[in-house]
Amino acid sequence: MRHAVRSRRLNRSRSERAALIRSLAQALIRYERIQTTLPKAKEAQRASERLITQARTGTLAARRRVEAWLQDSDVTRTLFTEVAPRFRQRTGGYTRIVHAGYRTGDGASMAVLELVERKPEAPSKPKTKAETKRAPADRPSGPAPKPEKPSREKPSARGPAAPPSSESKPQEPPKKSGGFLGGLRKFFKKGRPQDE
Repeated sequence: MRHAVRSRRLNRSRSERAALIRSLAQALIRYERIQTTLPKAKEAQRASERLITQARTGTLAARRRVEAWLQDSDVTRTLFTEVAPRFRQRTGGYTRIVHAGYRTGDGASMAVLELVERKPEAPSKPKTKAETKRAPADRPSGPAPKPEKPSREKPSARGPAAPPSSESKPQEPPKKSGGFLGGLRKFFKKGRPQDE
């Protein structure tokens, strides 16, 4: 029996598990909203809540402890200057987990881990494959038309090229014969006796 075991193993060794939770916490602080599996979200929530509590104190010692654990100075700066001041009046519960259905590949339960108080212009996490397949309605479908390049004519040795006359018409492409079936139709029409 696993009595008093306070963390999930997540099918990883101790060092791999620590690196995973660290990267999830960094992503949560950077993007303020991430999607992952439910057990990973629960473990990342525990770590993130502790980091925000440390950052709320704002002391130099707390900054050094947080940066030693996060191992990213940019994320630490974001945590202390942008995220922690939003939670000054809150004594806990800085994040929430929202269940997001099941993953199509293996049926794993998915969850969205996000900060409770987010800034409105926060960048979102890069979209998943399913979200990128759906085309936005405001974007026109199909490839964008390519701009036409001006034609460059080589100057002839006899002198400058004469401007094209308005009388000359551009050459029309030859008409298609209709392919294989069109050829068969013509063959059988010619070989058939005319009705009188």
